Amino acid sequence: MAISAYGAALAALAGALAAFFAQVPVAHVEAGLRSGDVRAPFPEEGNRRLIAQVTALHLAPTPLAAANLAAEGIPAERIVLTGNTVVDAVRTVTDRTCAYADPRLREIDASDAPAIVVTAHRRESWGAPLQRISRAIGRIAVENPAATLVVAAHMNSRARMALELELRDRPNVYLPGPVPYGAFVRLMSRSSLLITDSGGIQEEAAALGIPVLVTREVTERSEGVEAGLAFLVGSDEERIVAEARRLLSTGRRISAAHNPYGDGLAGQRTADACGWLLGCAEKGAEFRPGGRR
Repeated sequence: MAISAYGAALAALAGALAAFFAQVPVAHVEAGLRSGDVRAPFPEEGNRRLIAQVTALHLAPTPLAAANLAAEGIPAERIVLTGNTVVDAVRTVTDRTCAYADPRLREIDASDAPAIVVTAHRRESWGAPLQRISRAIGRIAVENPAATLVVAAHMNSRARMALELELRDRPNVYLPGPVPYGAFVRLMSRSSLLITDSGGIQEEAAALGIPVLVTREVTERSEGVEAGLAFLVGSDEERIVAEARRLLSTGRRISAAHNPYGDGLAGQRTADACGWLLGCAEKGAEFRPGGRR
């Protein structure tokens, strides 16, 4: 058997190490994402580098991720380009039109008013950076009184407190806490703008065709930035407000036709690659952005 470790959570690292100690081959899903800064995102960047050391098969989501692995000395025969399974997930739940359990979210979705969806939780943003991000969100709310800003605040008190202190009295800001995945994808799909420090949301935004402001100094998903799908704004209050103003004024949507992160077939490629690792299946065709094979 083989152990598949997904992403860069501590659970993925623990699973990879446990498999290594048991001499079970490890297949790392979402392998090769690198920001170049071991402290950002923290601790995910470090976790990914550590998992790579004990991985037998690196399932890279993009050509850039595969190139990162090659630059670290990983042999080409141990790298398979799959696309990212998050694109599969987005397509699956979008097709299902998941219901909202939260009545306020139902009202927001049914309304003709524009929606702006916000998340902020990264540890490296705790403190002054998150306070600047919160002030910027407050200013965006004031500048766009007809819009509803849904701030899916993390339940960690250090992440949530800064947002609540700045935003709780804004009439057009709703802080629901975590939203179930299917409902959250539905909410994102009808939004005009996403503002986030999440890694996965950068990919989901590209799949949904929604512009996204990335409130981080560096990202391990630079493909979206290079393609003009995402905009890296850091925690600079003025820059966040200015970029939001620019994108909202143009009503700009983006094309999801040639998503650099995947085509919805990553799960099947991952299964095929794991079967190939175990010698019981063909390797299968690899992902090529833009539909090229």
